[in-house]
Amino acid sequence: MPVQEKTMEAMDQENSSNTNTTPVPAGAEALGNGNKHPLAHIRNIAIIAHVDHGKTTLVDGFLRQTGIFRDNEELVTCVMDSNTLERERGITILAKNTAVNYKDHLINIIDTPGHADFGGEVERILGMVDGALLIVDAAEGPMPQTRFVLRKALERGLRPVVVINKIDRPNIDPHIAVDKVFDLFVELGAHDKQLDFPYIFASGQQGFAVKEVGDEQKNLSPLLDLILEHCPHPVGEIDAPLQMQVTILDYSDYLGRLAIGRIYNGTIEDGQQVALIKEDGEIVRSKIAKLFTFKGLDRIEVKKVTAGQIVGIAGFANANVGDTITNADKTEALPRIKVDEPTMKMAFIVNNSPFAGQEGQFVTSRQLRARLMRELETNVSLRVVDTDDTDTFMVSGRGELHLGILIETMRREGFEFQVSRPEVILKTIDGQECEPFEKLFLDLKDEFTGSVMQELGSRKADLQNMHVDRGQAVLEFLIPTRGLIGFRSEFLRLTKGTGIMNHSFFQYRPWCGEITGQRNGVLVAWEEGVATAYALQGAEDRGVFFIKPATKVYGGMIIGENTRPQDLDINICKTKKLTNMRSAGSEVLATLQAPREMGLERCLEYIQADELVEVTPKSIRMRKRNLSRK
Repeated sequence: MPVQEKTMEAMDQENSSNTNTTPVPAGAEALGNGNKHPLAHIRNIAIIAHVDHGKTTLVDGFLRQTGIFRDNEELVTCVMDSNTLERERGITILAKNTAVNYKDHLINIIDTPGHADFGGEVERILGMVDGALLIVDAAEGPMPQTRFVLRKALERGLRPVVVINKIDRPNIDPHIAVDKVFDLFVELGAHDKQLDFPYIFASGQQGFAVKEVGDEQKNLSPLLDLILEHCPHPVGEIDAPLQMQVTILDYSDYLGRLAIGRIYNGTIEDGQQVALIKEDGEIVRSKIAKLFTFKGLDRIEVKKVTAGQIVGIAGFANANVGDTITNADKTEALPRIKVDEPTMKMAFIVNNSPFAGQEGQFVTSRQLRARLMRELETNVSLRVVDTDDTDTFMVSGRGELHLGILIETMRREGFEFQVSRPEVILKTIDGQECEPFEKLFLDLKDEFTGSVMQELGSRKADLQNMHVDRGQAVLEFLIPTRGLIGFRSEFLRLTKGTGIMNHSFFQYRPWCGEITGQRNGVLVAWEEGVATAYALQGAEDRGVFFIKPATKVYGGMIIGENTRPQDLDINICKTKKLTNMRSAGSEVLATLQAPREMGLERCLEYIQADELVEVTPKSIRMRKRNLSRK
């Protein structure tokens, strides 16, 4: 069982007793007489957690209680989720950093994503910090995505501070969550010091942390004290040659690309001549145009920063994640950071439907290409390739959600375009065609396991592990990435919305054969016009519709799903013939079945190779590639 905390005196005694076995931090020898380390006032920590376990809300509490906001300033929630989509979905999409001052210490905090499609962000962040906060929901305990991120942290030798969050929820025992975390540490192969993790109970929503559940609930100071006590300060030499590694990319309309990272050794100054070491060994020399540190939500322009700090610099338009910035005359690169390679691709196409240009502000191929290239400035897991067709661009990413977020962002910015069905990226390894495989983790009620396993069997999934406890099952599969296309919505349907699904890239393996399609044919509009209730009612026996009466349609637009395997063209715009004869049922109103709601991600999963999704600021439509099918 982990020890809740240690006093500073106990830690000093432990450190002094281990002087023969514990390596001395670099730069500490120069202190000689036991003076305080020059970087002892800095803490660099990452917050890691499963989706929706409250890490972003906890950062809100830190910012409020450390005086970042003025008394007359409007307080907002989820301040680290600056992206509108992040606020709507309740997830963190991009890694972002902030900093707070507490008891003469500077605490750099990096809020990292919890979703598997953005797992590459998590791995990079763990390389630039010395400590971590592991946030665990008191009711749910550690979840599958927690396992993925925690394993990476433990492999890097980090000793996380565990925060059992949301203890204000009714009918829970937070100590059970502590036991589950300990079991997970053991399962992931944590060493003795990591198993002796400090933990604390908190409520990010209410803004308090306590050492024991029954303690007085005041503020988050106990948690901040625990961070200062258990998270080590950075190790580095201020007088050594400069070494800084780029970990996050940002973009400014005035300064261009901003490289954000940690200074491992040396000092960097505004206007200094430095060298950027690229992945291929190329050395690019330039001057620091602007130098920033971070406080709260703001970038603070400074003149000089030393080792241990997290900084942002402007002046390198071609800086990329993993590059090293050094002195211009002494160039020694740091070990390269590995960035997750894309596993899925789709075509972005200029809209050429009959409704093209009616709803969007940016519709040309030049505007579409410029926006995709601008996305490359900050989205390091994305790839954009021109094709032989000047109106088509091939975009590669980490998964359906990764690409879906980009599409939704562009749509809200006023772009109008079309996208194809997602496809996996194949590689030839040792003369054999290989495809990406993913580790799939499912958490669901045991009563649904049979139907879910049957669905995954047709998708070439291989069961690796299964654990059932109190009617709740945790399944682990190895599945080809293309087998996941369209599975999320099907999984939610099979589990009646109660299942939790997470996946992470595993490796490339030989092609495992064709996966048979599970979808029926579609209902396709015959001509351009406006859908009528009369026509919809008359065709209800043909299948399920995706549209409502008064929806504008065009020939070749997908309006529903057929009950049979083949596609069917129907006239959805016909009206009831008017006569001067009255009948008993002439005044009866038409009653229609509710249409199936088809959001962006569901459309991307639904379409086949001969179909496209038309995306505009106001509408999302599905259509056939070839509109003239006569």
